[in-house]
Amino acid sequence: MGRILVEKDVEAAIAGGSVFACGGGGWVEHGRMLGTAAVNAGQPELVEADEIPDEAFIATAAAIGAPASTTEWQMLGVDYVNAVRLVEKELGQPIYGLMIGQNGKSSTLNAWLPGAILGTKVIDAVGDMRAHPTGDMGSIGMAGSPETMIQAVVGGNRANNAYLEVVAKGATARISPILRTASDMSGGFIASCRNPLRASYVKRHAAWGGISRALALGEAILDAASKGGSAILDTIVRQLDGAIIAQGKTSKKSVVYTPEAFDVGTITVGAGDHAVTLHVMNEYMAVNDAAGQRIASFPDIITTLSPSGYPLSVGEISEGDEILVLHVEKTKFPLSSSVLDPAVYPPVERALGIDLASYAIGLPENRS
Repeated sequence: MGRILVEKDVEAAIAGGSVFACGGGGWVEHGRMLGTAAVNAGQPELVEADEIPDEAFIATAAAIGAPASTTEWQMLGVDYVNAVRLVEKELGQPIYGLMIGQNGKSSTLNAWLPGAILGTKVIDAVGDMRAHPTGDMGSIGMAGSPETMIQAVVGGNRANNAYLEVVAKGATARISPILRTASDMSGGFIASCRNPLRASYVKRHAAWGGISRALALGEAILDAASKGGSAILDTIVRQLDGAIIAQGKTSKKSVVYTPEAFDVGTITVGAGDHAVTLHVMNEYMAVNDAAGQRIASFPDIITTLSPSGYPLSVGEISEGDEILVLHVEKTKFPLSSSVLDPAVYPPVERALGIDLASYAIGLPENRS
């Protein structure tokens, strides 16, 4: 028997997921809407690997778009449910459960509402423990696969006649740009259900414990909240075995929204010899020191926090703001096969103009 997710778990999932959001990962209010609707509509059940039959189908529930964008997006909880229904119809079989592509301010809760309404299980696995910019990075090794996969997106701004339902079939790498285009045309943020795979494959390739780790971190943060910002910061650092690698005022922010529905650019914290530069593609992908040396790099966790311990999205940061930069090395948490796949890095490296793959794949696979 898995763990039934209840009302108090909603705020824990948001608090923990917001740290793993790494500057992206959706919106707190969107996550609260999804989670509250789910626990009121039914009993979403979180299940571990050993509870799942190998032959069962597990798909990924994800939001696609740019969290810092200023576009007129609209996504309702029912959009996630309808995306699952579209994939099930095309598959011709029921989906046993939904994992998520990544943790985040809302994405940690993406599978909860379909779980409450359709009875699909909330799988305690993620395509990536932290948030990332491309679907390929959460595709658990399918990015370079020629295998035909089913992907569906649902959502869009109804008032602007931008509501879309799209079902696409093909190799994952071919479909990803189509879904990002659909996201942009719908208003910049859209619900998806994609890549139904046998549980036997997911068990080998996903990062397991992703939801329960976010819940545990969130519970610790909420427990520390009454003691103030420094207690929250200490709790986050201790819980994740991380470090604060920079603190100071934001001296420069240069982030632009692209037609591919990405927010790309840099944020500089501090000045002179103590300045660090955060490279942004929806999320924080790397940090360089003032000399240009890499001090943190995806798939490490890189998160900006306010002095009160609140995880700040890229879109919430302005020049002059005092922020702290949290770093957790990738050896400290489970990695999925997708973040160790060389195929997922070239588009991100081209967008940012920096090397990521040699940092990401330079260490042996970690499954702890």
